Amino acid sequence: MDADFVAAAASESSSRVLSQSERPGSRNPGYEATPSGQDKPGTEEISAPEVDLTVLNYHELESVAGSCEACQLAQGRTQVVFSDGNPQARLMVVGEAPGANEDRTGVPFVGQAGKFLDLLLAAVDLSRKDSVYICNVLKCRPPGNRDPMADEIERCSPFLKRQIALVAPEVILAVGTFAAQLLTGANRPLGKLRGSVYAYEGVPLVVTYHPAALLRNAGWTRSTWDDLQLLRQVMDGS
Repeated sequence: MDADFVAAAASESSSRVLSQSERPGSRNPGYEATPSGQDKPGTEEISAPEVDLTVLNYHELESVAGSCEACQLAQGRTQVVFSDGNPQARLMVVGEAPGANEDRTGVPFVGQAGKFLDLLLAAVDLSRKDSVYICNVLKCRPPGNRDPMADEIERCSPFLKRQIALVAPEVILAVGTFAAQLLTGANRPLGKLRGSVYAYEGVPLVVTYHPAALLRNAGWTRSTWDDLQLLRQVMDGS
């Protein structure tokens, strides 16, 4: 597979325009926004869980996440979306937050964006089922598929941090601005972040565009292909 193949696939997928439940609704297509720290007026303050996540094993962490009520997202979710793929995988893919399909199924990256992610991974010889572990920064769906708020990221990111520690991937791929900014620690647009190799807690980190954004912005396909080639080089140790 090459960039032209991926571009053609993106064009074909985007022609089947995503429904509101399958795409980031109010999100900037390029995810070029900075996470907002403003809660909606009247939002009730909810305390963070009194659990030390750093001592939990994988199944304990998943269980605690499943009953978490540390932020307002717990009030509207159908279920927590914890992960998909192989917990022993070399590669961890970190996205932004569940959408409506993910909230319904409990699986991250489903629908057209998920199918396109699978295609992107296959283009560099990676299988979602066997060689990739997938999760999101947020484990619960933001209402209306809005952008994550800063306090939601702050309260949910300890789960992600512990996931990374337990899965111990060799490489991390962050897709979308919110994941990229959180894991790189850099408050810059994604277009300024991509193209380099970072490190998160000593783990090599590559960032790229979210597949949902690519379905609406075919012009980013070449850049994404370059990012995937960089990812493959890092995984191959070259």
